[in-house]
Amino acid sequence: MRKIEIDDEVFAYLQRHSEPLVDTPNDVLRRELLGKKKPDAEQETRGPGALMFIIEAGLAAPGDKLQHHQPRRQRTHEATVTADGWVEIPDGRAFAQPSPALKAQTGSDINGWGQYIHLPSGRRLQELREEAQRHKPQTY
Repeated sequence: MRKIEIDDEVFAYLQRHSEPLVDTPNDVLRRELLGKKKPDAEQETRGPGALMFIIEAGLAAPGDKLQHHQPRRQRTHEATVTADGWVEIPDGRAFAQPSPALKAQTGSDINGWGQYIHLPSGRRLQELREEAQRHKPQTY
């Protein structure tokens, strides 16, 4: 294995483009420079994502788009709901929860439940989550 030194600006970039506690700096460099996804066995056997119960409640469907607009930066970020309830961003990365997905897009910690808009309905994910929880059967 070879070692390289990086300055603070490069390190900050690597941090902004990594999934905390998952990606190594090498994973980020491989993805950013080579366009390669990390070989991930868990990708094939991953469990359902946080949006799965919203899909099961009939409030969202696989392929639905999520959107977050940053008016001051004049940027709009989109993501897609996957069949297993994950949030997939345009670079191909998928996240079990909406907040890490939105952080990967904006570079800032941000509440994906409160900020992503479900485009088919025009409602925030938080609203869909609350409605799905109200209609969820109670288990005793």
